Amino acid sequence: MTDWTVAAAFWGFLLLYGGVMYVVSPRAASLQTFFQGTDAAGRPVTEWWLTASIFISWIFAKSVTNAANLGASYGAVGSLAYAAYWLSIPVAGLVIYGIRRHTGAGSLVDFLISRYGRGAAAAFAVAIMIRLYNEVWSNTAVVGGYFGEPGSWPFIAAAVVFTLVTLGYSAKGGLRGSIVTDALQAVIFVFFLATVLFLVLPEHGVANLVTAGSWQLSTGVDLLLVAGLQIFSYPFHDPVLTDRAFINEERRMLRSFVVAGVLGFICIFLFGLFGVHAQLSGIEGEGNVPAAVGRSLGVATFFFMSVIMMSSAGSTLDSTFSSLSKTLAFDLPAIRSRQGHSSIRFGIAVMVVFAVLGNLPMVLGTDILKATTISGTMVMGLAPVFLFYRWAGRTALGFHLSFWTGVVLGVALAAGLVPDSWAIGEGRYAGLLGVNLYGLLLCTALFWLPSVLGGRRLSGAH
Repeated sequence: MTDWTVAAAFWGFLLLYGGVMYVVSPRAASLQTFFQGTDAAGRPVTEWWLTASIFISWIFAKSVTNAANLGASYGAVGSLAYAAYWLSIPVAGLVIYGIRRHTGAGSLVDFLISRYGRGAAAAFAVAIMIRLYNEVWSNTAVVGGYFGEPGSWPFIAAAVVFTLVTLGYSAKGGLRGSIVTDALQAVIFVFFLATVLFLVLPEHGVANLVTAGSWQLSTGVDLLLVAGLQIFSYPFHDPVLTDRAFINEERRMLRSFVVAGVLGFICIFLFGLFGVHAQLSGIEGEGNVPAAVGRSLGVATFFFMSVIMMSSAGSTLDSTFSSLSKTLAFDLPAIRSRQGHSSIRFGIAVMVVFAVLGNLPMVLGTDILKATTISGTMVMGLAPVFLFYRWAGRTALGFHLSFWTGVVLGVALAAGLVPDSWAIGEGRYAGLLGVNLYGLLLCTALFWLPSVLGGRRLSGAH
């Protein structure tokens, strides 16, 4: 095949993908459909649709790339470490199940306003807006990487076209369109993942792939422990996930979250095996192991890998657009005691603005790994806020002490200001592990401090 033939195949699929998703996406004719995901008759999404949507919308293109990169660095231990983050989904489902049952809140913003005040909800909203903004460019950049080198015109053109086709069907269907297309994207992802695995697994054998690596702190176990700590805070600052926890009956929602989390864990671990294959085969990934593995196995496999990335990036990007529109249309006005913008046009306008602004870092050449380097650490203070709300007092001070301590520690870690004495072990993630362990303990203590002191004062009054 000539270079022009290969390019035509890639661009042809990209345009075909966009056309199919636009046709499949239902047109949202009501606010409930566009912002809450109901069907035309006002019925909530079914349990199966919700499970598929949660599963694929959290299979970020940058995340499957990171999983393979870690597999190449640390073997199966690295794959397992990154897959552990998907246990965040059942954790979020269980916690939000309790919040809905005990408080009746219709969103996490509603819960924070009622429990810790509008200032707490505003701080939380800033965190989720940063998260959503990063999801735009970090996923379009992954797709662009299969069309050309970062910064080249094919890279930028593909990322922009991918953004436009996703914007097209997202604006048409809103959250309902995102959920419906998620099901198709999940099928595409699983099918092509199985196809590529079938090509890779026989070369080394399953046993060699899943036993590669060493169980030491310095060879990936430190990151596994980091994931084990962050799953109690990381999921709550991602409205792509948490918005879906409020659109169905509580028990059905919980089952969907548990099943989606288990399936996501399995798929991310399996995708990480591409990295293990690269390690055992001596393939140099240069920061994008899936693309390198695909190229090493021929044009067809490289094409299959690009399809996997488009389906995973598309599911995340359309969910990001729908979450952004809901956040600006309803959550932010609620924080200011104002009525939301009851207009689909407003939601579409939000999507268009962030489609443009969200791609600026991609055009400027920012590394996709920077989108998630410190976000998990910065939001560690959310863990006690959502885990212990039933036992601690309704104290805004407790929220802010915990939340902002996590933010400061995350920024300090990124700036290299955390002392070496905090490190646990000597691996690449020794400092990250230390900050997350000691930081989580500190955030938890500070969250409880106002409640404990308040209880002592009340005891003294008697």
